[in-house]
Amino acid sequence: MTVTETARPGVPRPRADALRNRERIVAAARGLFVEFGSAVPLDDVARRAGVGNATLYRHFPDRDALVHAVVLAVVSSTTARAEAALASGGDPFVALREFTHAAADERMGALCLMISDSFDHHHPDLVACRERLDAAAGLLVRRAQDAGRMRSDVGLGDLVVALSQLTRPLPGTGPTTLDRFVHRHLDILLDGFEAPARSELTGSPVTLGDLRSQCGGAVNKP
Repeated sequence: MTVTETARPGVPRPRADALRNRERIVAAARGLFVEFGSAVPLDDVARRAGVGNATLYRHFPDRDALVHAVVLAVVSSTTARAEAALASGGDPFVALREFTHAAADERMGALCLMISDSFDHHHPDLVACRERLDAAAGLLVRRAQDAGRMRSDVGLGDLVVALSQLTRPLPGTGPTTLDRFVHRHLDILLDGFEAPARSELTGSPVTLGDLRSQCGGAVNKP
């Protein structure tokens, strides 16, 4: 079962070929959304996925359904990366650093730009996955701080803000340009998160709750 197709009681499991087509469509849409935004023609999505338009619309009757599937896939993948970092053992700040770089590869900043006001942030599948991600990423931060490896005057929300900004394409640039800089600049950023602190920060640590209260629920994943 894929992250974009959740089993429900009484509903037959889709055939393997149908699942593969769905996965190809979601992967193609995600790549095109990052490159060109969510307004990209769905014909282009079908073409990149190697399926017919009828197959695309059989899985996703409209653009909103496809956007939902892409966002759920990204959150699910990021969650798996956070949980893998938790299970890795060793230095907790190294685990946090590895997760942060892995999360950057999910291109959350670029994908956040495609979420419209009509996007359902409260869909049960998305809420459940997001709660798992919040718990895993939050535990990574707490472990690093409890071990004295991460400064105590920052929060998970600070990391989310930084990831969102660093993985958002600069005006007039594309994914290739972003790839050249994002991991380098993440390392510079993470050096500032590491303890002992080398400066005094203004304000207070940012939590996910702070972000959601300010952004109307639009910030839903690190």
